[in-house]
Amino acid sequence: MSRYSELKSIVDDLESDFTKFHDKNVDAAGARIRRAMLDLRNLANVIRKEVQEERNSRKSG
Repeated sequence: MSRYSELKSIVDDLESDFTKFHDKNVDAAGARIRRAMLDLRNLANVIRKEVQEERNSRKSG
């Protein structure tokens, strides 16, 4: 479940940046959002690969 915690942490940390970007028009917050979204995409790919590997090992074992 550590991957889930990592994923949730990234999303939770974005809340203040979304508020700053949309409500207060802080452009730097937009850059942080884009960077975090890239981190989310990369983490999602890692999680997807791990799930597929575990699924395949269950089928073969």
